Amino acid sequence: MAGPSLPVDGPLFLGLISGTSVDGIDAALVAFDPAPRLIFGRTYPMPAALAAEVLRVSQADARLSLDDMGALDTRLGQAFAEAANHLIEAAGVPRARIHAIGSHGQTLRHRPSGDAPFTMQYGDASLIAERTKITTVADFRRRDVAAGGQGAPLLPVLHAALLRTTDEDRAVLNLGGIANLTLLPAHGSVRGFDTGPANGLMDAWCLRHRGERFDRDGAFASEGQADASLLDRLLDEPWLSLPPPKSTGRDQFHLDWLQEKMQGLALTPADVQATLLAYTARTVADALRRTQPDCRRVLACGGGVHNRALMAQLRRELPAQVIASTADYGVDPDFLEAMAFAWLARETLAGRPGNLPEVTGAAGLRILGAIHPG
Repeated sequence: MAGPSLPVDGPLFLGLISGTSVDGIDAALVAFDPAPRLIFGRTYPMPAALAAEVLRVSQADARLSLDDMGALDTRLGQAFAEAANHLIEAAGVPRARIHAIGSHGQTLRHRPSGDAPFTMQYGDASLIAERTKITTVADFRRRDVAAGGQGAPLLPVLHAALLRTTDEDRAVLNLGGIANLTLLPAHGSVRGFDTGPANGLMDAWCLRHRGERFDRDGAFASEGQADASLLDRLLDEPWLSLPPPKSTGRDQFHLDWLQEKMQGLALTPADVQATLLAYTARTVADALRRTQPDCRRVLACGGGVHNRALMAQLRRELPAQVIASTADYGVDPDFLEAMAFAWLARETLAGRPGNLPEVTGAAGLRILGAIHPG
């Protein structure tokens, strides 16, 4: 297989992220010439025991000892470092060409509101820097939270750079564990916010009932029928009616939350899965209709773009919009998030802000992340 097409000059950056679905570590090698360009991308599976532990502790009622917290931070750091090293080897790129790694880490808790707001991403960045010998920038969200923001989403500025046009109002829909929208009006400010669950609940339900970590092509959901009573209960979640800026995570939308909503209902597992798929599509569509009703095109990325049943349901919910993958517009949907953290590392090292206050609600522009020299 031919190696990646490298720019003649200029540094490369490497982005790492494991999202709320915990389905693997996405690693992306990115050049900026001057627009961001994916050079090489791979997804490396999270070790099964580690993924199971992350899924367990990211639920709202999980408890960890201090020793367990420290060990988990180290184990995640080791997994991220291994993914970075595998990518560098697979790409055949001289390590000296890589200026920095931007590591999002693994979100375990995200509580950006209340009396003591915080966001918690694990994956020891000092260990990544040590094992890769490359400067690593991490902990991107906490500075925005400290400035009164949600700390998320952080991708809208990159979405705008790659996919905005002055010809029409567009939206970028990231279908990870959580769904979020970036609104790209032809004229006016970029906005973005989480809309609710995307794959996270479906993945967890599929794992419980099928022993599989995700519902390939929506096959499990397609065996059932969405239940109107359960869907109404799910749509009655107060968080959905909050105005942007807002963000959420698996600590809010999890299986215990789902079980409470299901009380008194006798449904097959497939019917529940079909309802969860309908819930994702409906909450995305409702949010888009409220915030950018003149949107003409929705460009989807993230793992959910490969779920054909989910994409079909989104088209039914949004018949006035073109629903397409970012791949149709030259942007790999599987590595857009990882590319964003390569970009954020570049911005941090250049002393430039990485947040958009109109998206996160922060008090102003802030330089994000902490630098761990290689």
